[in-house]
Amino acid sequence: MANNKKSKHDLSFFSSQESGAVLNFFKAHKKGLSESDARRRLDRYGHNILVKEAKTSVIKELLSKFKSPLIILLIVASVLSAVFGEKINAFIIVIMILLSATLDFFEEHHAGRAVKKLLETIKTTAMVRRNGREFEINISLLVPGDIVVLNSGDLVPADARLIFSKDLFVDQSSLTGESLPIEKEVFTVLVSKESLTDFGNLVFAGTNIVSGEAEAVIIATGKETELGKISSIIARDNEKSEFELGIIKFGLLITKIVMFLVLFIFLFNSFVDRNILQSFLFSIAIAVGITPELLPVIMSITMSLGSINMAKKGAIVKKLSAIPSFGSMDVLCTDKTGTLTEGKISLVKHLDVFGNESEDVLRLTYLNSYFQTGIENPLDRAVKGFCDMNLSGVRKIDEIPFDFIRKRLSVVVEEKKEHFLITKGAPEEIFACSSNYCTNRTETAVLTGKIKSRALEVYNNLSAEGFRVLAVATKKIIEEKSSYNKDDESGLTLCGFICFLDPPKKRAMESINRLKNLGIEIKVITGDNELVAEKICSEIGIKSKGLMLGKEVRSLGDYALKRQVEKITIFARFSPEEKNRVISALRANGHVVGYMGDGINDAPALKTADVGISVNNAVDVAKECADIILTNKSLNILGDGVIEGRKVFGNTMKYIMMGLSSNFGNMFSAAGAVIFLPFLPMKPIQILLNNFIYDASQITIPSDNVDEEWTKRPRRWNMAFIKKFMFIFGPVSSCFDFFTFFLLFFVFKMGENAFQTGWFLESLATQTLVIHIIRTKKIPFIQSRSSLLLLASTFSAVAFAWILPFTPIAELFGLVILPKKILLVLALTVVFYLLTVEIAKRYFYRKQEM
Repeated sequence: MANNKKSKHDLSFFSSQESGAVLNFFKAHKKGLSESDARRRLDRYGHNILVKEAKTSVIKELLSKFKSPLIILLIVASVLSAVFGEKINAFIIVIMILLSATLDFFEEHHAGRAVKKLLETIKTTAMVRRNGREFEINISLLVPGDIVVLNSGDLVPADARLIFSKDLFVDQSSLTGESLPIEKEVFTVLVSKESLTDFGNLVFAGTNIVSGEAEAVIIATGKETELGKISSIIARDNEKSEFELGIIKFGLLITKIVMFLVLFIFLFNSFVDRNILQSFLFSIAIAVGITPELLPVIMSITMSLGSINMAKKGAIVKKLSAIPSFGSMDVLCTDKTGTLTEGKISLVKHLDVFGNESEDVLRLTYLNSYFQTGIENPLDRAVKGFCDMNLSGVRKIDEIPFDFIRKRLSVVVEEKKEHFLITKGAPEEIFACSSNYCTNRTETAVLTGKIKSRALEVYNNLSAEGFRVLAVATKKIIEEKSSYNKDDESGLTLCGFICFLDPPKKRAMESINRLKNLGIEIKVITGDNELVAEKICSEIGIKSKGLMLGKEVRSLGDYALKRQVEKITIFARFSPEEKNRVISALRANGHVVGYMGDGINDAPALKTADVGISVNNAVDVAKECADIILTNKSLNILGDGVIEGRKVFGNTMKYIMMGLSSNFGNMFSAAGAVIFLPFLPMKPIQILLNNFIYDASQITIPSDNVDEEWTKRPRRWNMAFIKKFMFIFGPVSSCFDFFTFFLLFFVFKMGENAFQTGWFLESLATQTLVIHIIRTKKIPFIQSRSSLLLLASTFSAVAFAWILPFTPIAELFGLVILPKKILLVLALTVVFYLLTVEIAKRYFYRKQEM
């Protein structure tokens, strides 16, 4: 037996061979394989199942969530805090780590269900013929060369070549994105692969038999099928989004800074022969102080609040980390069928031969579809669903069924005691049978070459616009009889055309325009043909920069594709793997990419994109691979979700920038102070207390308001921006710290405890209140106001810290009461610092943009 190693070439090979040649290729027969032969093939090719999931223990899966640089740094900080007696601080950090890691675990654990859902799309049994006998077997036992019998309503269990078919229509939409069921027949198809839609004599695993019956020889099973290739992709580990990668890079940056400061402080203090234990404790306290232990919690809370707000508007967030990516998204790639369109075929036009609307054409079409008794196809359902006509006085006489040779269907009806034959079908076939034309049922004329050319032009224009077009013709029966046949389909009067389309969703244009106004470019990637895709795009206002077909992308390397994707808006006849390449190329170009789809063929792209979006009526596989699911068909939810994502990203960045300005500056100041002070600038316990109060004040950041200007365009994770921010605002904070040191030590001649108390108060106030300056580009408190919760938490934290030295517990922390004039000078220093940061902020944003 020939080796059945599947490749793109094989599809073309099997499609171009006569059915008998394909049977010979597999050493098979129409009577089917023998049981012994089937067992041997099962041993050779394996079971007809999709990719097996790699089984990972729950404990191993959970432990993998603790390997990010930021989490490792926090674990070290918590251990050291516990070792040196700061148990409360250690406990708080551990809780934060567990909250973050547990959340990630549940998100990733759910993602593993996608392959299971894909398996569930295939029914467990199929009708197979072996040794000349037909019986049902479990689909996992099917092998290449098996003969399967398919009927209306069946799911195709494996990729197969037809050897017999009758009135066969197959719905491939979930696999290819086609709007309409495809006619399949046994005839050879001499094409090189452009897309799965080109193979009219092949059926694919996971597709649905809409009508008719067929027999087929299996050419591929399991992971070698087109569906198996998709399952192989979605079984891979999730790619990290830009936001997740940004958090990892930020963690590495903080880790490097912490290691440098700890080593510098400890080694310098040891060199000058200070108390080594106190120096070590101070170094560790500095490390804990600069570590943004609240960042995982701030992100979790902001994203949780964002998901609650999105759920209220009709979007369920499955993966919280997708929310900031949603806000950063600057390119939205979308499938067409079921996402931009309604996902069902509709009758949209009924025209005469000159392209004018015609009620007569609609009525004739309705009579034909209503009285035909063959297997009802989606086009007939669309006709009958378009309107409800009164058919009293009309009686059916006979019917001439559809077949693939004639490509038309006729019914004969009686109305007002006269018999009429009504035919609808492929326009080319109807033209050939027509000798007259009409613009209404009472006026007819000879169908001259000129009129036929004009009608053909109307048909071609309609097809070019993406419509599925059928022609309608009729004739009055002069010699009535009880039975009619295809010979009666001659001398017809051409009446016009009916046009079908999977129409755009209501308000799709409004939603698309809103996304454009939010700075998001729309690209359409579909398995459907380019004419339909262009028609839908024009209907909903997506202006095309260019078109690319799937066959074109196969000749491009990754570098060439990266250049081309920027110039293209519509990608048509694309397979799942090709969709995936486009998403990857866009991401490689630095875009944050969202993908919206609802079919099995969309699952790989949904998983590869920074944020995968699906809809409530999508197949289960698509919903499992998606990060966000729209609970109703309103695309307007996308705009709401993008704004919510930008708010989440904005509030997360506030915490990061605050930490990099005052908090980082204060800790850097502490490192510098050890050089010229004869004592530590702050006791380790005071640093930890300072850090605890500061963290408590920032827990309300997720509730903060976000300026409208921030949400108007995509915001990206930008490490260069973060570093520049740190190098500008960190030194500003340190300058005021050193100014405070100068006042306390050289001007007011304060001793160790008073000095440490003074800097404790000043550093706590500056790093806590600076959030109100850096949270907005506008004038704080006047043009942009913080949320009431953030206002209350920050000012309460400062008040608590400044009152603490006057309380009985002050002695526990080494804090003492300072003279009023010192407190006044410190308060003025804080105010002056905040004014300086406001000025620096305005200068900074003239030069930099997030």
